[in-house]
Amino acid sequence: MKTLMVYLKSKGKLLIMLFIFVLIFTAIFSLYNLPLEAVSYASLLCFVVMLIFGVCDYIAFLKKHQSLCELRSNIAVSLDRLPAAMNQIEQDYMDLIQALFEDKKQYTDKSDREKAEMLDYYTLWVHQIKTPIAAMRLIIQSEENQQSHELQYQLFKIEQYVEMVMAYLRLGSSSTDFLLKEYDMEDMVKQSVRKYAPMFIRKKISVKLGNLKHKVLTDEKWLCFAIEQILSNAVKYTNEGHISIYSENETTLVIKDTGIGIAPEDLPRICEKGYTGYNGRIDKRASGIGLYLTKQILTKLGHRISFESEIGKGTTVRIEMGTGF
Repeated sequence: MKTLMVYLKSKGKLLIMLFIFVLIFTAIFSLYNLPLEAVSYASLLCFVVMLIFGVCDYIAFLKKHQSLCELRSNIAVSLDRLPAAMNQIEQDYMDLIQALFEDKKQYTDKSDREKAEMLDYYTLWVHQIKTPIAAMRLIIQSEENQQSHELQYQLFKIEQYVEMVMAYLRLGSSSTDFLLKEYDMEDMVKQSVRKYAPMFIRKKISVKLGNLKHKVLTDEKWLCFAIEQILSNAVKYTNEGHISIYSENETTLVIKDTGIGIAPEDLPRICEKGYTGYNGRIDKRASGIGLYLTKQILTKLGHRISFESEIGKGTTVRIEMGTGF
């Protein structure tokens, strides 16, 4: 019905003109005292002919409208399926669309090239920065004192920031290196816990591992990165107590801390890009990127993340990984 009203509106001037013609004929026939039946008969014939042509024209209009609607979803690929122009005005519009499409294609190609070059540059930068980081670690490990322990901790944080840079760039690219297959949940958790062991030791926070002997369909590297980001936040905002990691069922991983918790008004937004919330405003160095990357990664893997928290009592994070094996 909406399409019909649009069609009638587009033909409104023509319909008004025909109505005016009928009125002119009626007025002239009345002035000459001619029988009005002739006008009525001629008007009826004109109406029937107009109705037949109108129905045919409306069918053609409807087909063209449907064709354009179908094309709209694929217009980023090609304009070859555009219907033929019926008049010069339509041809002018098609020429305009073609010009805009070419401009858009050139801009997209240029943007893709720039992103690829940037990704290549930062990939090279990450590999290069690993060499001085490794050298610094060897130098620091040669001296065992309080200062060296602090330097090791800061060096560990630098490595995490480098990994976040790569994750951020790779997620923004057109393709990622996801490898989905069956992995052992316990192995992935232990990898992440071992990696963050220096932070747990430094803050004297114990880690309690529950039953994790399940298989899940995921990507090991990316899921470990997500787990590490959650552990990083748990350690950062837990001053004393412990962190518990266990599975609620075969496919849901739970990470629970006894930290300062998250304000209720911050919970719906903690995974937004750049959002730091109340805790982030206390810690001026917070970037608001870690949980954003975590949510993006888990979404691409087909997993879900949820948060429960209470101020002063800690935070519980659940990662639901779908069907287990």
